[in-house]
Amino acid sequence: MEEYNKIKEATAYIQSKVDLVPVYGIVLGTGLGALVDDIEVVAELSYEDIPHFPISTVEFHTGKLIFGLLGGKPVVTMKGRFHYYEGYTMKEVTFPIRVMKLLGIKKLLISNAAGALNPDFAKSDLMILEDHINLQTENPLVGRNLNDLGDRFPDMSEPYDLTLIDRARRIAVQHQTRVHVGVYVGVNGPNLETRAEYKMLRILGADAVGMSTVPETIVARQMSLPVFAISVLTDLCYPGHIEKVKIQDIIAAAEKAEPAMTEIMRELITQDEL
Repeated sequence: MEEYNKIKEATAYIQSKVDLVPVYGIVLGTGLGALVDDIEVVAELSYEDIPHFPISTVEFHTGKLIFGLLGGKPVVTMKGRFHYYEGYTMKEVTFPIRVMKLLGIKKLLISNAAGALNPDFAKSDLMILEDHINLQTENPLVGRNLNDLGDRFPDMSEPYDLTLIDRARRIAVQHQTRVHVGVYVGVNGPNLETRAEYKMLRILGADAVGMSTVPETIVARQMSLPVFAISVLTDLCYPGHIEKVKIQDIIAAAEKAEPAMTEIMRELITQDEL
């Protein structure tokens, strides 16, 4: 099958360049690249050098796979992710997750920047995902199923790993970090939502809104990878607090919360026992 062969070719190329076998895969979202500074880097590969890999078109997303040790554990980190709004198919968006699975990862950690729909949330707070609502118009599993990688109809009743959620909450308490647990809604983007759309998303039960994470989670769960995901809340999307937002403001809010998010991700991996 052509798609599976492309995944295997990309994996084989990476393995020919990097000896490290990663146990954890990490996806870093907008303005959230500082975790890399905590990694004892052993190798870096540019996306453009990897066969069949997409290339990020977003100017503030670098495009590198970074291999190294975090808390003594072998990791592979995507510094720069892909989005449906860039014009990629969802299969292309999630291609790197498939490759990381074949490289050997056992768990996937995802970060993103999101807008706060819950009025109890403040700018630069953190939200751990306990569930999501998928409003994106394409699903990465549509088409012929890759039977070697997972079921045709994967269960999604627990998309985010409960043990990792509980551990992350305890880490946040230990460090006196303000963190929420809530529901993320994934939309296409790239425009932000109207006031009426924000109201609708909140009525649907979402606590935060963003343009990523859901497709990666779907593919990871199909491949039986436990997933932990965390949002940095970069703007307020509830009545009385909605303001015109620029991407520079979103990045600034993400960078403010980044140390706390990095701490949780780092300690999750350091404390984890497979």
